[in-house]
Amino acid sequence: MLSNSIIAVGVLLTGVASGQVTSPPKYPSPWINADFNWEDPSPVPTNGRTWAQAYDKAVQFVSQLTLLEKVNLTTGVGWEGGKCVGNTGSIPRLGFPGLCNQDSPLGVRDTDENSAFPAGVNVAATWSRNLMYARGAAMGAEHRGKGVDTQLGPVAGPIGRTPEGGRNWEGFSPDPVLTGVGMAQTVQGIQDSGVIACAKHFIGNEQEHYRQGGASQKTNGQNNKQAESSNIDDVTLHELYLWPFADAVRAGVGSIMCSYNQVNNSYACQNSYMLNYILKEELNFQGFVMSDWWAQQSGVASALAGLDMTMAGDQGLASGNTYWGSNLTAAVINGTIPQWRLDDMVVRIMTSYYKIGRDVTKVPVNFDSWSLETTGPQYAQDPNNRLTTINQHVNVQANHKKLIRQIGAASTVLLKNTKKALPLKKPKSIAVIGNDAHDNPAGPNACSDRGCSNVKNGYPIWTLAMGWGSGTANFPYLISPVTALAAQAQKDRTGFRNVSDNFDTKAIIKAASGADAAIVFVNADSGEGYITVDGNQGDRNNLTAWGNGDAVVSLVAQHNPNTIVVMHTVGPIIVEAYKNNPNVTAILWAGLPGQESGNSITDVLYGKVNPQAKSVFTWGKDRSDWGTDVVYTTAEDPLQIPYTEGTFIDYRHFDAAGIEPSYEFGFGLSYTTFTYSDLRVVKHKVRKYTPNKGKTSSAPTHGTINKNPAANEFPKNIDPIHLYVYPYLEGPVPEGQPEDVPAGSQDGSPQKVAPAGGAPGGNPGLYDVLYTVTAQIENTGKVTGTEIPQLYVSLGGPSDPVRVLRGFDDIEILPGRSATVTFQLTRRDLSNWDPSSQNWVISDYAKTVYVGSSSRTLPLSQVLP
Repeated sequence: MLSNSIIAVGVLLTGVASGQVTSPPKYPSPWINADFNWEDPSPVPTNGRTWAQAYDKAVQFVSQLTLLEKVNLTTGVGWEGGKCVGNTGSIPRLGFPGLCNQDSPLGVRDTDENSAFPAGVNVAATWSRNLMYARGAAMGAEHRGKGVDTQLGPVAGPIGRTPEGGRNWEGFSPDPVLTGVGMAQTVQGIQDSGVIACAKHFIGNEQEHYRQGGASQKTNGQNNKQAESSNIDDVTLHELYLWPFADAVRAGVGSIMCSYNQVNNSYACQNSYMLNYILKEELNFQGFVMSDWWAQQSGVASALAGLDMTMAGDQGLASGNTYWGSNLTAAVINGTIPQWRLDDMVVRIMTSYYKIGRDVTKVPVNFDSWSLETTGPQYAQDPNNRLTTINQHVNVQANHKKLIRQIGAASTVLLKNTKKALPLKKPKSIAVIGNDAHDNPAGPNACSDRGCSNVKNGYPIWTLAMGWGSGTANFPYLISPVTALAAQAQKDRTGFRNVSDNFDTKAIIKAASGADAAIVFVNADSGEGYITVDGNQGDRNNLTAWGNGDAVVSLVAQHNPNTIVVMHTVGPIIVEAYKNNPNVTAILWAGLPGQESGNSITDVLYGKVNPQAKSVFTWGKDRSDWGTDVVYTTAEDPLQIPYTEGTFIDYRHFDAAGIEPSYEFGFGLSYTTFTYSDLRVVKHKVRKYTPNKGKTSSAPTHGTINKNPAANEFPKNIDPIHLYVYPYLEGPVPEGQPEDVPAGSQDGSPQKVAPAGGAPGGNPGLYDVLYTVTAQIENTGKVTGTEIPQLYVSLGGPSDPVRVLRGFDDIEILPGRSATVTFQLTRRDLSNWDPSSQNWVISDYAKTVYVGSSSRTLPLSQVLP
């Protein structure tokens, strides 16, 4: 029999098209499964422990804590209340300094002596699990060296529903499988370095416009009081948006950040169905849920709905007010929030802490997010502070520049290469043209959070190596393309010309004319919505090159028959004119490659690195080709965004609609050639898929807490820090209001488990390998190259995409040699989500596998037996 919450899901599905949807309630909030009688698929970090071992240590620690100390671990101390972007309260009695939570998904934000890594979209374009892991491990090491407990990354939300989405570049790809691999490898790398990874933003955070309610939306022309609602049906949720988060949970991620937006008209950070049922029950997530900064919308409601930690702790930027802190203390005292729920919050936090081995790898925080100076106030928001040492300028870069340069080159997609334009071989002269090739004269960090509003003629006048917003880091340096190419030209005794002004027509014509090769650099930027650049409030307003870039390409091509275009963009732009221009002999997408940008592109242009990258998104010919777009203006409050396209985004939409792209998903050229042959499929005998059954244990409590209000008042011997969030009571404890507490939310009795659950990442049977697929790949060219073979599956149903990516590999092959690629297809890979049974099922439709070099170049296929 279906439960009431599951019946509600079916009702929810019918309203997505109209936008009239609700998110069904699901209580109580699941507690960590103390029995740990499930198959634990998550790897044990290098210095860490299993979930069971970490849980035992967490319980031992938490059992010692007072009520105030427990609350202190769940509540941030407020904006600028500590050295990190987000800080929890401390436990001085036990020598526990609290947690330091720090951006970003591409490096340590707001400090110095750190590296600026390639963006997530770039490492995805390498299609290399090894490089994904190595980048995660290097970033984790740098965060660890700065004293950070939790790195706020990697990113699977946004996944990239719309190409204009401002923060798509922080994540990996609009494909859930590629993103899922990127998430898992990055999580493992970060956590093997002894830092908790925080997968974000959960869930449906697919555009910057209207992601938050309130004053932040005034630049949109309308001051919406509420955040937009991403209205997602059950199938789309599971088969697309949830998929990579399941991979992160299976990889053992310690933390997940809930997002600002609403999901089916319930705020993500108090959405009991998404947090309690989907994340903690169905995916069996054992870590803690952290709010995005000020994404918490309530106190008691968010706690009962599954939120475990609130950031930054205050209700608004430097407000001094809090939903938790003193209010959480009062809610536990009056019984509105049962002790077991508070204990579970803290045990989840400390279990992640011990699982990753933070007690072994922790060093004191040695930087200050609010200043790069050596000395400054201990608490940035307190005007009464005396100066102290706030930044020790610890260098954590190691030799990561080598990895950054490698990823930058390996992620450069060669889209076009005619007339043997590339690689360059000591040309007599080259012209480097375009603002994007050049340095910012004020330095690469001149713009806060890389939000460069200092523009000329309406566009940034320097090279682009990362987007803008909280997902950034300071550059230790930035090698611009003109710097690296000039050095190569000097080495080769090549004549060198360059023009940095995209509007200086005469200089551009003069430089391009007569050069053996004219290399034009163009860019397109985006970022987080709290910064607006050239009228782009986070999300891009268009899909064209910025700063007259398209006109520059056209002009140079008129005067040079060997025009090479390099694009530093956050995602696709319209390139059909480039592609069809016979004088544009080569096109390369270099993305956002980080601090070694110029060296990386020079390595590719001159053949020191043979391109291996494949595009991780589709290049349409027209903006309408993608079928989805950002909603920029609305009369609704809250804005309703129905995800009526379902799972059909990016290449899935192009395939289903029969739209020919400029370049398809998975496409990328090499300086050599490859052929595919000998597809073979082996079917395996596996156990029958068994839905998860049974009940949990009862909710445990850990230690005793003193509920006497007098024992939880503000101590008289403490001089309060200005705007600091404390756990102490502020006034009398109000009586509990039972009518305001959702039914079942206080129930700590054994609960039925989700049929699709059973272990981190979902039912263990989903990951049984049903088929092994192999193929032969031969390098038929003259140079060594790395090919990215891709496996796609047709699930066969009338409502299924034409094909979906289910596997890939990166294989280096010598010229004239062959290699075998092996793919494993799991039950999950071949299943669809069934809302009625709330489980994954393999349909009766025939399944076909395809292997090839892109989503539309698939020479090998076979129906699965």
